[in-house]
This record gives sequence, structure tokens and C-alpha cells, in this order.
Amino acid sequence: MEQKQILPQVLVLIGPTAIGKTALSIKLAQRFHCEIISVDSMQVYRHMDIGTAKASAAERQLVPHHLIDIVDPDEDYDAARFTKDAARLIQEITARGKLPLLTGGTGLYLKALFDGIFPEAPSDKEVRNTLKERLDKEGAQVLHEELALCDRISADKIHPNDTQRLLRALEVYHTTGVAWSTHLAKQNSTRKTKLPVDALQIGLTCDRKKLYQRINMRCEMMLDEGLEAEVTGLIKKGFSPELKSMCSIGYRHMVGYINNEYSRDEMLRLLSRDTRRYAKRQYTWFNKNQDVNWIDVKEQDLVHNMVNQWRNNR
Repeated sequence: MEQKQILPQVLVLIGPTAIGKTALSIKLAQRFHCEIISVDSMQVYRHMDIGTAKASAAERQLVPHHLIDIVDPDEDYDAARFTKDAARLIQEITARGKLPLLTGGTGLYLKALFDGIFPEAPSDKEVRNTLKERLDKEGAQVLHEELALCDRISADKIHPNDTQRLLRALEVYHTTGVAWSTHLAKQNSTRKTKLPVDALQIGLTCDRKKLYQRINMRCEMMLDEGLEAEVTGLIKKGFSPELKSMCSIGYRHMVGYINNEYSRDEMLRLLSRDTRRYAKRQYTWFNKNQDVNWIDVKEQDLVHNMVNQWRNNR
């Protein structure tokens, strides 16, 4: 009789920003002998601590954390790189006799790890810069009409005001000679390779009004803890406000305040609003994942019991 393959176990704890993933992940890690792998596209950056809500130094001393503070703010880090790093860490942690605990809020990273990632359509910085200059001079409508001629499918889906996707579609066409919609169709038809693990995925949820209150408090705390000094320090270190990392939530808002674009109160209002919107997008993304077991953040005993049963059911 063929022996059933025993896959390495991987625990996953996800949920929107500010719901309490960090505190619970440390409790779970201590009880179930885990090492934590961060699933966060911003916590990879050094010198960006307050605005990314990293676990504190004291918390990181309690449990080993991985994929935090691994690149500078001007370095590229994406889902493909995360997938390689996380897959390697899962092997290493398992070999040490520990349980890998993946936790964070970047749904794209998690999907790429478990479902496989497709090669991105190529990009060309020079082509993109030329298109940006044309956008400033000629306007979005002209570029959108050009896109309609070379890639009608993308043009029908992209509003002229969605300049980020408009530029990307034109960049792909001018770089490769192939429509972006064709690249995407090819990606969707490519067979995905599943990560060979036994994963228990738990998603934290709570009353939406309560979550938004937590987010508002989190944003105020970031200001109290010194987000302005953190952003000022990054700029003094030579990290441009135009960097992808510096255009993220919290950092772009503080840059606007430092540049006197709006008052402190207005900056806080915009920061809180955009963080709430981000949390809503996180829920939308995670709800597409049918493997997530949703549990109210108040029911932490239920989380522990579920993990314990899964660990023993081997």
C-alpha cells in the first residue's frame, strides 16, 4: 500500500491592518514553537518602522521574525522575490523542528506563494518616463485613444483617469509589441504550481465600526510615536519622496504635511481615511480565498483550539 506523503505544516494568520495580528501571532508562536515570516510588502524596508507598524524590538526578541528589515527603501522587492524567500524560509524553519507562521496583510504575496506566480510583462524605465512626459503634455485622453488603437481590450477596461494602468498598458505594448491584454490572457492560461504544504489559514475579523476605530487610534499613535521624524530622517538619508516605498500610506501623507500641502489635522484625516479604505480592500482580496477560516479577533481561544487540533491531526 502506497504511503501517504506527509506535507510540512504552515500556519497562516491574516487580516486587515490594525486588527491585532501582531499580538496574536506572538502568542501563537510562543505556544506552538513557531518562527514568524512577515507577509507585508512594507515591513521589508529598513528605516521604515512606525509607518509600517512593525513588531517592536522587544516583541521580535520573544520570537524569531523573518522578512523584516531586509532591503533599503530604494530597492525593489516584489511578490516574486517574496515567494522565493518565503519558500526557502519554510524549508529552513521546518528543518529546525519549528512551525512556520506566515502573518501579514499583503494578500498578493500570499496568493503568489500558495498558487504560484506568473512572469510579469517586461517593463522599460525609459519607455515609461517618455510616456509620463507625454501624459503631462498631451493629457490622458490622447494616450487612451492611442491605447484603443493598439489594445482595444485594455482600453475598454481602463478609464482615461486611471493613469497608472493606462501607462502600464502602453508601456507593455511599446516595449514588447504585444498588447497587455494578450500578456494577461497568457498568464491566466498558464498552469499554476501549488506550494506543497499543509496550510491552516486563519483570518481575523471584527465589527467594521470597531475596526475603523482601531485604525483611527493606530494613525494617531503613529504620529505620537514620531512618524514625522521618521519620514524627515528618510529624506535626509537621501530617499526620494518619489520612491515606491515613500509613496505608500502614511509616508506620502507625512511628506505632504512636511511640504506644507495641508495641515496636521488634515494630514491625519487623510491618513485615517486612506488606511480605512486600504483595510476594506484587504477584506475584499482575502474574501476571494476560500481556504481562510474567519474568526472574530475576540475569539482567540477558538484560534488556539483550531491550531492545536490541526497540529495533532497528523
